[in-house]
Amino acid sequence: MRMATFDDGTCIALQAAPERDGALAEATFDRSDDVTLSLRAATVHSPLIVHSHLRWDFVWQRPQQVLSRLAATRDVLFVEEPIYGDDGAVPLLQLSMPTARIHRAIPCLPEALRSQPTASERLVKHLVQEVAGPTGRLSAEFRAPIQWFYTPLPAATMLGAFDEIAVVYDCMDELSQFAFAPGELIEREHKLLAAADVVFTGGRRLYEAKSRLHDNVHFFGCGVDADHFGKALSAATPAAAQLHGLPRPVLGYIGVIDERLDYDLIAYLADRVPHATLAMVGPVVKVDMARLPQRPNIHWLGQRDYAELPSFLKGFDVALMPFALNKATEYINPTKTLEYMAAGKPIVSTAVPDVVHNFTPIVNIGGSHRSFLEAVQLAVTEPDSQLVELGRRRARAASWEGVAGEMARLMDDAATRRAWRNRTDRKEHHDARAGARLNSRVG
Repeated sequence: MRMATFDDGTCIALQAAPERDGALAEATFDRSDDVTLSLRAATVHSPLIVHSHLRWDFVWQRPQQVLSRLAATRDVLFVEEPIYGDDGAVPLLQLSMPTARIHRAIPCLPEALRSQPTASERLVKHLVQEVAGPTGRLSAEFRAPIQWFYTPLPAATMLGAFDEIAVVYDCMDELSQFAFAPGELIEREHKLLAAADVVFTGGRRLYEAKSRLHDNVHFFGCGVDADHFGKALSAATPAAAQLHGLPRPVLGYIGVIDERLDYDLIAYLADRVPHATLAMVGPVVKVDMARLPQRPNIHWLGQRDYAELPSFLKGFDVALMPFALNKATEYINPTKTLEYMAAGKPIVSTAVPDVVHNFTPIVNIGGSHRSFLEAVQLAVTEPDSQLVELGRRRARAASWEGVAGEMARLMDDAATRRAWRNRTDRKEHHDARAGARLNSRVG
């Protein structure tokens, strides 16, 4: 196991299994020889065609943090899942540039195709090829790309569609265990893993699971923009207006509100500390609004812009991670952990396996509703300043720049290896044909 120098070895541990092909062992694949250096020069900083189940303007998290930094040296085409509308509308790919060198692509398809996933996938492929293919308007930017997948679903149609020089699978969640996951997701993932040159995972348990299926897997846990979330500690940052006048202490959560949260725990906490405020900041996704507990001291504040989050954290007394312990949380490694740390907040979480493994004792763990309540009460009355400071140091050591830089190195190395392997295969094929011709002449 190899540790990245930008972390203390707990959050961002880089673990790699042996080479995929014995022919590419170190004795054969020499990174310093002229051929390999030439191949690497041809593949480094290659553009990315990214397939994501998350929208660019959704909660700002791992895809946006990593890709916005990779875009400093390469173009990125961020292809989202389709949206469906008027059946009379012409299918199109809606393009925009939310930030420099990030090309956001939203396939817009007729409503009739919603129930025809295979036809939708083929049409999305055609639309993307029209834009990024050899004759497309972005052909110059996306010549010889690397394909990068956050979801395995498009793999069946997109693999091989762009003459890609490498395939990356960044597995940030076990999507097959989420609510409403398509039945074909596991089969598609197996196809993607068979084609991938390198696999990244967002959690330790994900690393262990995917390492059984692929032999070039690397664990990249959490990164954080410590300067951004550290604004919560600045006197110049006001608390969010939505928190003004609410009773203290404020027990706050920032993140997606979905099937991963323990709503019984949230209701229990609100009932046991009626004098406190529970501030829940984030979009509600795949959960019936009727399921959200309603109490006078629970405030569902909705999705907020990334730039506003330090102001909300400014007003929190304790930062919460009230996750349910279910299939959807079995493999998660919440990015918010380090964001809370960077903001200098005491943190209380349920016993999510990766949180327990990676972040205790900085994060206080409540293994039951009662112990969670007790941990919150202790964090309010006796916050541990040493643990808070240790958390701030952890956050400062885990930059997204470090994560993206190491990912880029591994990705470019994988592309070089594939180019080397292809060159070797061509040479062996050429030698075999030459030998056959020579034998025929001798015979």
